[in-house]
Amino acid sequence: MMKEGPDIAGLAALIGDPARANMLTALMSGKALTASELAAEAGVTQQTASAHLAKLDQGGLLRQRKQGRHKYFTLAGAEVAAVLEALMGLAAGAGHLRSRTGPRDPELRKARVCYNHLAGDLGIRLYDSLVARGFLTLGGAGLDLSDAGCGFMQRFGLDLEGLAAQRSPLCRECLDWSERRSHLAGSLGRALLGRFEDLGWAQRVGGTRIVRFSAKGEAAFRRKFPLS
Repeated sequence: MMKEGPDIAGLAALIGDPARANMLTALMSGKALTASELAAEAGVTQQTASAHLAKLDQGGLLRQRKQGRHKYFTLAGAEVAAVLEALMGLAAGAGHLRSRTGPRDPELRKARVCYNHLAGDLGIRLYDSLVARGFLTLGGAGLDLSDAGCGFMQRFGLDLEGLAAQRSPLCRECLDWSERRSHLAGSLGRALLGRFEDLGWAQRVGGTRIVRFSAKGEAAFRRKFPLS
């Protein structure tokens, strides 16, 4: 008997294919990638990749962008990134982990890009610090920035009026796959990561999701966002 409601099985089938899952994970960096780049990430031919990308596009998980002769793909939005991050956490908790040795694993766990905001250990520290100091409050309506938090963010150099005018939520929780705890998403999370980069505290490592803090940058970050 047919049931009414969202087609969870269809969406799960789209994400569950290994090649498509690899493509979606690659796009968690927040960068737009070409079909050939995504084919390399998935380990398939470009023709096969095009077929997979068409399915993901039709399923509403991707957005296409054209620039000149080139076509680029990004995740359709922050909601897709949040679902992927949550699934990664569920897979890690159930013991379904990929074998990938080398320095990337600890660096990914420490600080990485989750679509457009900071995740990993330092992302969780950022969230916990803001909550502990009363700058972020969690209520029935979700996550919100308090008056004290507004003042803190403005002193830190963020344009809150500009952020509030954007279509995306100002503050949103995102479940961190490596720790299965919350980090900060939304336009505020994106702006904070950009501010860390502008200050020279951190930079993204090309071709990966790693966010690498310098020794001085991490020290400044920890001072600015203490846990007690």
